[in-house]
Formats: sequence, C-alpha cells, structure tokens
Amino acid sequence: MEMRLEIALVPVTDVDRAKDFYSELGWRLDADFATGEDFRVVQFTPPGSPASIIFGTGVTSAAPGSVEGLYLIVSDIEAARAELVDRGVEVSEVFHDAGGVFHRAGTQGRVPGPDPERRSYASFASFSDPDGNGWVLQEITTRLPGR
Repeated sequence: MEMRLEIALVPVTDVDRAKDFYSELGWRLDADFATGEDFRVVQFTPPGSPASIIFGTGVTSAAPGSVEGLYLIVSDIEAARAELVDRGVEVSEVFHDAGGVFHRAGTQGRVPGPDPERRSYASFASFSDPDGNGWVLQEITTRLPGR
C-alpha cells in the first residue's frame, strides 16, 4: 500500500502574520477556510512540492513555534538561500556537519560553507518562521538508491 506524506501541521500564533510570511516565500496558497471565530485552516505548498503545510485557528494544540526540522529539499543550496534572502527571510549561512552527511540538532557540529566535496545530502541552511518554527534547506543533487 502506498502512503504519502501530504501535510505537515505548523503551529502559529497569528494566522494572518503566518499567511503573509509564507506568501512572501512565494509558496502557493491552496486554501483559507474558516467556519467561525474558533476554526480556520490555511494551506500553502512550496514550489515543486507534492506536500503542503497547514496552520490556523483550532487545528492543533501544539505550542506555536514548537516544530523543528521541516526540510525543504533544493538542488542548489546557495541559490535557494539567496532567493530566500532576496525575499526578506533571515537565513543562516550555508553549513555542513563536521561528522558527516546529516547535521545534528541545534548548531553543534556546524562547519561554515557547503560540504567541501559537494556531496548530495550534505549541505544545509536554516531559517525560522515568525513564530520560530524551524526550517532546514538541504541540498540534494543525486538521490540515494530506491528514492
């Protein structure tokens, strides 16, 4: 049976502020539905992504800003970072991990610059939305077998 990740829930404080932020990223607004003061759901999809995010009022009990490690896969980490910066987003410098391909939580083990060998899966940059939900850009140019 196929199972596809369709939606990630992003808890936010101010729905309209979050809507403005994700719109400024150039993401497609798929839905903005409200059934009253206590329920509203907004859905955005990043360019080229089959999965979307939702946020809103009454859609989660998670604390705003509590989500970490939402990954956006890009083919050119430096170009993706530059585009986000041009859109007004505060993005970390490109980094790689001192110990290998995947980076650790927080900033421990971060080495400035892209992976020296420019290996796929090994270069990153990060940013947060206005509530502090954490996003990671990861450069993938060649997929692992089976992907």
